[in-house]
Amino acid sequence: MQLREYQQSIAEQAHSLLLQYKIVYLCMQVRTGKTITAIAAAKMYGAKKVLFVTKLKAISSIQKDFKAVGSPFDIYVINYESLHKCENDFDFIILDEAHCLGQYPSPSNRVKELKRICSDKPIIYLSGTPSPESYSQMYHQFYVSSFSIFNEYKNFYAWHKVHGIPAVKYLYNRQINDYSKTKDIMPFIQPLMISYTQEQAGFEVFVEEKIIMLPMPEKIGWAVKKLQKDKIITTKEGKVILGDTAVKEMQKVHQLCGGTVKVEEGEAIVIDMSKAEYIKEHFAGKKVAIFYKYVAEMAALKWVFNGRIITDPMEFNKAGNDVVFISQIQSGREGINLSTADCLIMYNIDFSAVSYWQARARLQTKDRVEAAIVYWLFFAGGIENKIHQMVMNKKDYTLNHYKKSLA
Repeated sequence: MQLREYQQSIAEQAHSLLLQYKIVYLCMQVRTGKTITAIAAAKMYGAKKVLFVTKLKAISSIQKDFKAVGSPFDIYVINYESLHKCENDFDFIILDEAHCLGQYPSPSNRVKELKRICSDKPIIYLSGTPSPESYSQMYHQFYVSSFSIFNEYKNFYAWHKVHGIPAVKYLYNRQINDYSKTKDIMPFIQPLMISYTQEQAGFEVFVEEKIIMLPMPEKIGWAVKKLQKDKIITTKEGKVILGDTAVKEMQKVHQLCGGTVKVEEGEAIVIDMSKAEYIKEHFAGKKVAIFYKYVAEMAALKWVFNGRIITDPMEFNKAGNDVVFISQIQSGREGINLSTADCLIMYNIDFSAVSYWQARARLQTKDRVEAAIVYWLFFAGGIENKIHQMVMNKKDYTLNHYKKSLA
């Protein structure tokens, strides 16, 4: 595989920064080729044994890119949940979708494991959205490196005292510190960061969104109103749907808008399959990818598309028409290529702005000439449209937004 001119240029810049700082952050928009650019930079640096950490569903795609580039070093591709299996015997680290390390104020387990593994090794960070919600998400990303630009601070709290803005918020009527407010820290980060957009890469086809508003099924509309009014529903079978707290109510309403719900007994049940049936009827003969939110939605899709479901993205790309790829949003939003799909259909919508921006880009490649269309299936009067309006403005949908919608 030959790198595109811009990828070669970025790899050379990254190599130069690695020699100077031992860390570099490639902030390249989705589908611009972060993976092969990072592999090329590691090759220039002289890496011998590389640890590439990514999301589970992206592993096969990373391995394919590595073979295509033909790099001379050994590479071990692993998902973040398996870091505890890793020895500290690598000489180079690549952290894909590095924003997933941004939890604060306390470090996540994956951050602690990477701190053990990374030690004094050079690191390439990869993400199109390094700090999607707050600059506070940057601290622990750099914390895993011995060469962090914030090494003078022993922990996040010490860092926030200098770079943060004191604030409070309320959770369940209890006042807690809000660590999301910060000063502008980009002057510190910018020297280590290389940014590149789809426009700069010459993308000619961009994502086009279409909202399909389906009639609210009578039983779903009744259940939503009942739950919001009485906070409890008992089914004919004696199972209980409980919304006795605001958070549970919001979650149950969200589930119902996908035609499913999880009862107090622990079972997730399918109430309505009209979204799946709509897809089957109106996208017949098409090669479609579908993202769902809840496990019971997967059950509905498998029932309706019996025998036509594919869950491996590489197998899907090799398949012909009239096949259906399905994935949960969280696991499929990053690192996988679905560019052979005619369209992407969002069965439900996630509360996360990161999920929105990442998932909708799975169809894109620089060479795509067909329209990259993402269809959103919403129930009229449901919660999904309100969530969409929030996340498309790069804000997570929260309990406060839900409460305001009921006011």
